[in-house]
Amino acid sequence: MRPAEAGAPVFSWNLVADFQDMWSYLYMVNAFRAGLIVALVCGVVGWFVVLRRQTFAAHTLSVVAFPGASMAVLLGASTTLGYLGFCVAAALVIAALPRRDREGGAEESALTGTVQAFALACGYLFMSLYKGLLEGPTAILFGDFLGITTGQVAILGAVGAGVLVILAVIGRRLLFASVDPDVAAGRGVRVPALGRLFLVLLGVATAEASQITGTLLVFALMVIPAATAQQLTARPSLGLVLSVALGFVSCWAGLTAAYYEPYPLGFFVTGIAFAGLVLAHVVRISRDAIGRARTLQAVRGAA
Repeated sequence: MRPAEAGAPVFSWNLVADFQDMWSYLYMVNAFRAGLIVALVCGVVGWFVVLRRQTFAAHTLSVVAFPGASMAVLLGASTTLGYLGFCVAAALVIAALPRRDREGGAEESALTGTVQAFALACGYLFMSLYKGLLEGPTAILFGDFLGITTGQVAILGAVGAGVLVILAVIGRRLLFASVDPDVAAGRGVRVPALGRLFLVLLGVATAEASQITGTLLVFALMVIPAATAQQLTARPSLGLVLSVALGFVSCWAGLTAAYYEPYPLGFFVTGIAFAGLVLAHVVRISRDAIGRARTLQAVRGAA
């Protein structure tokens, strides 16, 4: 949504002037800062989410962000604390599940589905008890950039830095445990403990991203850039860089579009990220087709 319908800004295609105009407002500066932090954290965490095939857990935690923020609005508290509190608590519940098989299969799916259903019920309860303007819950669900304060950006930065530092410490072992948990366990890696710690980090990252895209669309920002990166490369280092870069482009381009157009921020962020995924899929199909054609040509030439 635009800051004001009267005298609404017009995109001029002069990027320097357009960004100068947007950044003349403190709330837009805060939104772009928050978008940068969220893109960095979600890009790294999301890459591991896709690699570990924990997208269902990520979706559940994004749903849990809804009652967390709704309760904070109901109580007049900071929505940032609501996001973080509920997402981390739900991550701890899911992480506490004992796994009987290699991937945690049906047990984990059943528990995460239960947590998701209960979270939705709580969120709708808090919304029904809320007597204020509908804009508050709408922003929680679909995202908004008008209410991001300098204090919230500072909290996001501190929390995001903590997540990235922990991931930097456990990253190599987490990658090993994600690719081949049996061999990793045989080499002395504490696979279950790493999995539980990662779920907590996922909860924190989800709480961060919810403040940009809204709770209904945070799943897209967490998963789509990482899935796009893994469509393009199997190299971990390059995949992580691409995941962060794609998340950054989605966030900043989405913020720019939402400033000039009266539509929800989450739609733009998700739409741009999805377009990148479709393009990456087309590139991969074309690359595979060219590779098969060259292989066939080489076989015919050898014959």
